[in-house]
Amino acid sequence: MSAKLTIAFESAGAPATVPGSGDRIDLLFAEVEERHRKRRRVVSALLRSVVYLGALLTTVVLLFLVGYILVNGVPYLTPSLFEWEYNSTNVSLMPALVNTLIMAALSLAMAVPVGVGSAIYLVEYAKRGSRFVAVVRTTTETLQGIPSIIYGLFGMLFFVTALHWNLSLLAGACTLAIMVLPVVMRTTEEALLAVPDSYREGGFGLGAGRLRTVFRCVLPSAVPGILGGVILALGRCVGEVAALIFTAGSIAQIPNFVGEGLGALFDSTRTLAVHMYTLASEGLHINETYATAVVLLVMVVLLNLLATFAAKKMNKGGSDA
Repeated sequence: MSAKLTIAFESAGAPATVPGSGDRIDLLFAEVEERHRKRRRVVSALLRSVVYLGALLTTVVLLFLVGYILVNGVPYLTPSLFEWEYNSTNVSLMPALVNTLIMAALSLAMAVPVGVGSAIYLVEYAKRGSRFVAVVRTTTETLQGIPSIIYGLFGMLFFVTALHWNLSLLAGACTLAIMVLPVVMRTTEEALLAVPDSYREGGFGLGAGRLRTVFRCVLPSAVPGILGGVILALGRCVGEVAALIFTAGSIAQIPNFVGEGLGALFDSTRTLAVHMYTLASEGLHINETYATAVVLLVMVVLLNLLATFAAKKMNKGGSDA
C-alpha cells in the first residue's frame, strides 16, 4: 500500500514535461535577435545618412566659397596688382606677399626648433606618466584654444610697448612664433608617440645611446607627422590678421634689408591677410580685395598640396628603408 502511495505521489508531484520547449526558447531568442538586428540596421542607416549629409553640406559650402572668390577675384588679377611698390592707385599686393613669406619664415625659424625639442624631451627623456608631462600637455592644449586677438594684445604689450620694438616685423614674427608653438609641439609629440617602441629597443640593443637612437631611429619615422604640424603652423602664419594688426602694423612696404641690414626687422610691415583686411575695411578697392583673396587661397592650396606630397615622399622613403 505504501509503495502504491509513493508511486502515486511521485507521479503527481513531478513537473510535466512540455514537448518542444527547447525549440520554443530558441525561436524566442531568434525573434529577439532579429528585432535587434533590424533596429541596428535602422540606426546604422540613419547615422550613415547624417554623415553623408554633413559631408555633402561641407563640400557644397567649400565649393560655393571657392567659386564665389574665384568668380569675383580672377577678373581683377591685373599686372598692376603685382607691381613691386605699393601706392594708392595700384594697391599692389606684392609687398604684402613678400612680407608674408618673410614673416612666416621668421616665425617658423623660432617656433619649430623649440617645439620639436620640447616634444622630444617630453616623449623620450621625461618620465612617462609623470605629473610634469601631464601639466605641460594640458597647458599646450589650452594655448591652442586661445583666440589670436589675445596673442595680439600680449604681443603689443610685451614686444611693442615693454621692449620698445614698436610696430615691426620682428614683433609680429615673435607673436606668431608663440602662437604656433603649441601646434608644432603637440603634433610632434603625437608623431613621436606613434613610433613603435621596438625602434628604440632596437637602437639600444645595438649599443646606441639615447640621443643617437632618437635622431637615427625615432625622428626619421616621425618626420611626416612633424612636417604636417609645421605646414599647419605655416598656414596659420599666412592667414593670421588679428595678432599682426597690433604687432606688425599695416604699412605696405618691403623691409630694406640691403640698406638697413638687420635693422629692417624693426620696420612696420603688412602681410597678405592684413592687406586684404585693410582694403576691405577701407571700402575703396573691393575688387582688388577679391583678387588678393584669390592669391591667398592659391597660396593655402599650394601649402596643403606641398604637405601632402612631402608626407607621401617621407612615408615612401621610410617604407623603402
